[in-house]
Amino acid sequence: MKIALFPGSFDPITIAHEDILNRALPLFDKVVIGIGLNSAKQNFLEADVREQILRSIYKDNPKIEIQTYYGLTVDFCKKINANYMIRGIRSVADFEYERAIAQINQTMMPLVETIFILSKPEYSAISSTIVRDILRNGGDVSPFLSPIAFKYLK
Repeated sequence: MKIALFPGSFDPITIAHEDILNRALPLFDKVVIGIGLNSAKQNFLEADVREQILRSIYKDNPKIEIQTYYGLTVDFCKKINANYMIRGIRSVADFEYERAIAQINQTMMPLVETIFILSKPEYSAISSTIVRDILRNGGDVSPFLSPIAFKYLK
């Protein structure tokens, strides 16, 4: 069985995340959306809210499982028996950052392959960081979130 992990903070999940995941789904038997919890990071949304949003969006997709995790992503891959990790790439800077992490992960766990999926041009400027900044300043984020995700922010 081909199991992939799609890790991230998903704080919040954007239409860019959803696009990467939807394009990756046909490649795998199961995709685990891993909500990485990092105590050093100040989150905008609580982990349980992020999980609720993801469950609402993907409730009808039997190929998707949603879990939270602490610690190293490669350790979580071992725990869920994932041999693939899905990462979205928006820019050259993303590629350089993700390449370095993928190479370190490969050294730590050679059986896990990182699969890079390029963002569609219309989504390449969208990031959770930018969406959070807009939210903190009272702006309209509706163009960057699915209607399901957006309703959780009202």
